[in-house]
Order: sequence, then structure tokens, then C-alpha cells
Amino acid sequence: MTEFTDSTAESFSPDVTTVRNDKFHRYELLVDGEVAVISQFMDKPGHIDFLHTETRPQFKGRGLAKVLAHFALDDVLASGKRIIPHCPFIAAYLRKHEGYDLDVDWPPEPPVGEPDND
Repeated sequence: MTEFTDSTAESFSPDVTTVRNDKFHRYELLVDGEVAVISQFMDKPGHIDFLHTETRPQFKGRGLAKVLAHFALDDVLASGKRIIPHCPFIAAYLRKHEGYDLDVDWPPEPPVGEPDND
């Protein structure tokens, strides 16, 4: 068996996939086929209401929740729906990133909880 080692081999990136899972009403980010981050939502007429985003402990600190937020929000816009951010993480993401302002219906009460989920 031949073994190949190269300094670039250490910069390996895991296989990351983002999907909308309508069965469980959530967006998912998978790393090597394992669910790493979820963002739960309610699909309402004309709106997607984001409720909660959670990163599994072994995947925290990699910025994966931001990747999922970007995917999920762009998916909502592509569907022609509006965004309701009840999830503190999604709300914080929206405040930091331009381009979504015209498509957000902010809830009357600000989202409660810790937005730090990366």
C-alpha cells in the first residue's frame, strides 16, 4: 500500500451539505452526513417563521450556523416568502447582514435568548 502525505492534506475540509427538511420543519447543515446545525421554522402562508437555531456541541466554533442561516434565508427569499425572526440567532444574523431588510417582518416583541450559536 502506498501512503501519500502532503502538507495540503492537513487543510482537508469536511463535506458540508445544507438542506430544507420539510418533514421536521427545519433547515439542516450536515458535516460528513451528520446533522451539525438545525434551524427550526414554521411555514406560514407568505412567511417562514424562524423559531430556534441550534449547533451540536462538537460542531460549535466553526461558523457553521452562519452558513446555515445564509442558506435558509436565501431559500426563503427564493420562494417569494417573507422572514419572521423569532429565533435570536437568525435575528442577530439579519441585523449584521445587509440585503434582507425589505423581506423581514420583525415580531412585535424582540427575540429572547442567546444569539451566540456558532
